[in-house]
This record gives sequence, C-alpha cells and structure tokens, in this order.
Amino acid sequence: MKSAKRGDRGLRTLRSIEVVPGFHRLAEGSVLYRAEGTVVLCTASIEAVVPRFLEGKGQGWVTAEYQMHPRSNPVRREARDGRDKPLGGRAREIQRLIGRALRAALDLERLGERTVTIDCDVLEADGGTRTASVTGGFLALALAVERLRAHGELDARSLRDQVAAVSVGHVEGAYALDLCYAEDSAARVDLNVVATARGGIVELQGTAEGEAIARPDVDAMVDLALEGVGELCRLQRVTLERAGVDLGRYPAWDG
Repeated sequence: MKSAKRGDRGLRTLRSIEVVPGFHRLAEGSVLYRAEGTVVLCTASIEAVVPRFLEGKGQGWVTAEYQMHPRSNPVRREARDGRDKPLGGRAREIQRLIGRALRAALDLERLGERTVTIDCDVLEADGGTRTASVTGGFLALALAVERLRAHGELDARSLRDQVAAVSVGHVEGAYALDLCYAEDSAARVDLNVVATARGGIVELQGTAEGEAIARPDVDAMVDLALEGVGELCRLQRVTLERAGVDLGRYPAWDG
C-alpha cells in the first residue's frame, strides 16, 4: 500500500539521507545530516570537565542542546528560543532525549572526567527532527571520539555501540516508517524509537491520537522501527568509513 503523502517511497523505506561529515571544522566532531526535508547540524564538543555531581568519580558525561533555526519552517519563527523568551518545553524535552540516547553509546567510565556536549541545530524541519538529531548526533560523537583516540587520549572501547533513531506511524490504515511532517500530523499513532545496532531499545516515545491502539499494532511498529534503525546504523558505518575511520578499531560494535 502506498501513502498518498509520500508518493513512490515505500511505507517500509527510509527517507533519502545525505551526510556531510566534518561540516563544522572547529568542533571535535560534526555532521550536516539531511533526511530529505529535515536538515540538522550536529556537533560534538569534548571538554576535560564534568558536572559537579560527577567530580572525583572518574567518569564522564554526555549532554545535549537542541534548537530550531528561526527559518526552519516555511514562515520565520517570531524569535529564537533563549533570547526574548526562555527555551521552550519541547526543546528541553528533545535535548534531554538526545543526551539520554547518546549516553547509551558511551562507556562513561572509559570516557574519564570529560563532558561531551552534542549541539543539534535544526536548519530545516519536515518531521523527525528529534530522530535525525539522535542519528546525526551519534555520528558527530563517533568522529569526536575518533579524534581523541587518534591522539592517544581515549580508548576505542569507550564507544560501545551505535545508536540511531527513527519514527514509525499508523498512517492511512498501514504502518509507515520515517514520517515526514504531513504524515506525522495525520497519523493515528506516532512512535519514536531509539535503539542500538544490536537491536537493544534505548527509548520509546509514542502517542495514540483519539483512539487507543492494540498491543499487536505497537509491537509491529516497534519491529518496523528496529528495521529502520538497523539500516540507519549501516549508513552510519558507511559514513564513518568514508570519513577515514577504521571501524576495526571499535571491536565492541556489532558489525
């Protein structure tokens, strides 16, 4: 079954993805991540400090910040969050998600007393900005870890698994992978799934609109999302290899 909103793209097919690694030359790791109409600049910065609650404990931390560019939508937003108005609840919720997701990728004890900050700036939005931020954020993180590893400052085993995220929905009576905004806004259920390359689930976020959905439907959507995460993880590996990363140095990864 085709969705009228996605044209010839199959319901079990990801949007076309383009990644430009090293887009931001000053950050330890960065990518420009494009999933068709959604574009996110992800950077990873590593500092030799930790939050106060971790001082002296010999482990690191991963945190994230997320921001929508004022012209990420067809009409310019009134003002940037954090200037004339405080950071919105949605942005806070998403940046906490990104931080939680990417902490699952790192062995924080091997990281040592360092903080990795993932900045995700949404330049264009057409649905799936949080999932694109997680998937692109992992790439920025991996490139940053590789830079420290190449300088002998970090063990490759500190990056213990890949993490990616994708949305899946119940749209027009069928399950659909990687929703654009038009599909997301019309979906009976919109589910965001964060998982590892091994298929371990990091986080599920989902809501049924107007009518509860049966458990078998949820299970089927999670299965489809895990297929999508697997494909995203393959694309991550291809991107890292093209950027010159020797994945053989990361024995903990599956694949």
